[in-house]
Amino acid sequence: MAGFDDVTRKAQEFLKDGKLQEALKSEKAEGVSDSILDAVAGAADKATGGKYSDKIQQAKDQADKKIGNE
Repeated sequence: MAGFDDVTRKAQEFLKDGKLQEALKSEKAEGVSDSILDAVAGAADKATGGKYSDKIQQAKDQADKKIGNE
């Protein structure tokens, strides 16, 4: 388990890096997350025949608030 613990520690250090945090909050990252959320919401809407469009939009909006910066 020592190897796994080392990898976990390094991953935690990496995630705390200021440059990474800046990149995750960039406009480019926001655009990518918006594109992914749009695609997933569109696929879910298509799969349900539009029956749950309002619920899907609400879920998309909530997800965007959690992972986006706008």
